[in-house]
Amino acid sequence: MQMEYDPESIEAKWHEIWQDKKLFRVEQDQAKKKYYLLEMFPYPSGNIHMGHVRNYTIGDVVARYKRLNGYNVLHPMGWDAFGMPAENAAIAHNTHPAKWTYKNIDTMRSQLKRLGFSYDWDRELATCKPEYYRWEQWLFVKMFERGMAYRKKASVNWCEDCRTVLANEQVEAGLCWRCGQVVAQKELDQWFFRITDYADDLLEYCDRLPGWPEKVVTMQKHWIGKSVGAEIHFPLENDDGHIPVFTTRQDTVFGATFMCMAPEHPLVLKLAAGTAQEEQVKAFVERMSLQDKAKRTSDDYEKEGIFVGAYCINPFAKRQMPIFTANFALMEYGTGAVMAVPAHDQRDFEFARKYGLEVVVVIQPKGVTLDPDTMTEAYVEEGVLVRSGPFDGLDNMKALDAIADYLEENKMGKRAINFRLRDWGISRQRYWGAPIPIVYCDNCGVVPVPEEDLPVILPEDAEMLEGGRSPLPTLEDFVRTVCPQCGHPEARRETDTMDTFVESSWYFERYCSPTHSNGMFDKKAVGYWMPVDQYIGGIEHAILHLLYSRYFTRALKDFGLVDYKEPFTRLLTQGMVRKETIKCPDHGFLYPEEVIAKEEGRICKHCGNLVEVGRIEKMSKSKKNVVDPNTLLEKYGADTIRLFCLFAAPPERDLDWSDQGVEGARRFLNRVWRLVAEHGDHIRNVKPFDGGGELAGDLMAIYRKTHQTIKRVTNNIETRFHFNTAISAVMELVNTTQAVKEGMLSTPEGASVMRLAIESVIVLLSPIVPHLAEELWEALGNRDSVLEVAWPAYREEAIAEDELLIVVQVNGKVRSRFNIAADANEEAIKAAALSDERIETRIAGRQAKKVIVVQKKLVNIVV
Repeated sequence: MQMEYDPESIEAKWHEIWQDKKLFRVEQDQAKKKYYLLEMFPYPSGNIHMGHVRNYTIGDVVARYKRLNGYNVLHPMGWDAFGMPAENAAIAHNTHPAKWTYKNIDTMRSQLKRLGFSYDWDRELATCKPEYYRWEQWLFVKMFERGMAYRKKASVNWCEDCRTVLANEQVEAGLCWRCGQVVAQKELDQWFFRITDYADDLLEYCDRLPGWPEKVVTMQKHWIGKSVGAEIHFPLENDDGHIPVFTTRQDTVFGATFMCMAPEHPLVLKLAAGTAQEEQVKAFVERMSLQDKAKRTSDDYEKEGIFVGAYCINPFAKRQMPIFTANFALMEYGTGAVMAVPAHDQRDFEFARKYGLEVVVVIQPKGVTLDPDTMTEAYVEEGVLVRSGPFDGLDNMKALDAIADYLEENKMGKRAINFRLRDWGISRQRYWGAPIPIVYCDNCGVVPVPEEDLPVILPEDAEMLEGGRSPLPTLEDFVRTVCPQCGHPEARRETDTMDTFVESSWYFERYCSPTHSNGMFDKKAVGYWMPVDQYIGGIEHAILHLLYSRYFTRALKDFGLVDYKEPFTRLLTQGMVRKETIKCPDHGFLYPEEVIAKEEGRICKHCGNLVEVGRIEKMSKSKKNVVDPNTLLEKYGADTIRLFCLFAAPPERDLDWSDQGVEGARRFLNRVWRLVAEHGDHIRNVKPFDGGGELAGDLMAIYRKTHQTIKRVTNNIETRFHFNTAISAVMELVNTTQAVKEGMLSTPEGASVMRLAIESVIVLLSPIVPHLAEELWEALGNRDSVLEVAWPAYREEAIAEDELLIVVQVNGKVRSRFNIAADANEEAIKAAALSDERIETRIAGRQAKKVIVVQKKLVNIVV
């Protein structure tokens, strides 16, 4: 065995062996416990980045660890290949999305294999393949037939740069989540999934996800946003219609003095039509369509509105109420209209003062009279109703039910529950996506494509249009079709494609039987593998992908395709990979390789100016604070990168990049290599010590340390995924073995104990640095892969120390410490404590009233 560690040759060797032996291939086996480990699959964007490396390394360690513990492990990989990311990148590179995507898949697959991830590549899938999206088209048709998918005209979030609609969840601070451009409102016919039908169930089961981070569960609860209250009908003045309003504060209805409607509300422009306010209202609505909705509703954002020129009537107080359209009212909440009660809502109070509107107090503390003219803020505490007709004198909390009853009895409204969650708009006016399987016929209307005609194949030879516009509406061969219902020859296909989150909402089920051709998946395979035992991905998917996946799973259950509601038992959201930014005054942000270290400091490679070192931030191409995994692979090999990513921080925490840390990881692997190289000849034909026979001194210390390390590593991986402390424990064991005195290995016991210690180091490290572990395992004379051995078990009797440290207290204060044999009983411990020199001095001849021994760790003497 050579003395120097050469990762390049070793890693290439084991990649070939793993592939030839198909060691990562897995099949259903009812006799074995299953474990489904899944990382969120990537967009095929071109090259993997360090975020991918960290995410997939975490998953690979768990997959390998579970396999060593006897589990039948499913660990697949595929590609979230449709959608705007691939299409926009292809346009930017002047190529076709299909060509761009397939090329990137080949590149990224090669990179992932080089990192040694234990994926079953026979299960690889790409969502842009017809054999995949055929089945989500099939499900769409089934959902359409049940009314779970529907089409309506809606005000939607429109990104002009991406030329498509965005779901509410895809708008971040008023900007497109992909390109960062301002999002505007636009009226379009759109397809929706009725996710709101499942809102209650999705919310209820948030409390049945014990394996999920609390932060993610809280985010989902907030997004679903259940509110219990009432819907009140406010009649329009001089009109037969009414404005329905949802409120959780029906106890304040007598104090409602004006109405605020969302600028997007369809009644706003209708009510303003023909009034002196019409043009001003139109201008206000247009301006609001460009504003960030999140900012519009924030507490620190200035509230503004405009009178629409119409009135409604407070059905309780019979008061005329002017109708405004205001920036803080949203169509996404309730009915898009808000009854404004300025005396008891601070936002309404500020709005009323700004526009000179009436303030009517209807709740006040017992024995206190509030004057609306002198109030400086809204009264929002509990109190007693006043100016509320038959409800005067009631505690306002009790009045909630009383007024709701009155509403229903007098047909003025009803009890209601509102959710912040809105139905999922899935239409995208883009080319690179799964076609929506719908045909429009002048005779039959909206007709689903029959199952036997699926899939509706996306033409991959379509030429892209300028500005990112979809070519599908211009392709007569695609658009023109025969109505499947009446045979009309001039029917037209839907040219919108599905939101890419549809593909990612069920891919984890498809992995269970990726080549199944008679349905979305093989129900028996899904019954064996699902749900996913451990899912790993970024916190940025807490709402979008995870909520949609939970919804889709419920839809599949309602169709009898699965027998569970929740797709992911445990969820780990790994932290970001961060690095300092470096900026040149003349050349802006610099890549690490554009910086040269000098004695006077770091300088720009291009101009020689001193650079400014900025704060540590998430790695991003825009700020050039990135590290290329390919460069690291060439310099250090896969195992060093894997080790650093796991050792630098616990998985749920952000990882701050450190070149010194990477060098440290390489040095440690060199030490492990040399450990085997130096001792391999002495222990190659020796069996590991099995606990039989007596050990003493350094041999006992190594034996004990080995079992302590096995226990620590097992607990750190099994219970917390704290790989950093697991690695630290192995480092300590390596230190112990390297301190062995010369001549110790010359005895049979010495060689046997050393064999146990070194074997344990290799197996414990094998999920983390698999290439090195395989090579060292082979160097010890083993023929089987280290992946096929059992995870080492620790012995409690081996872990026990020869002596115990006992702390002694006198009247509750620590006064001494001493060591005693580990097998000493309580009486011996008491006697030793009482005879301790320092304790005798403290007691000074006094009689001990009580001597209490606590778990062979503490003696408390009461005098």
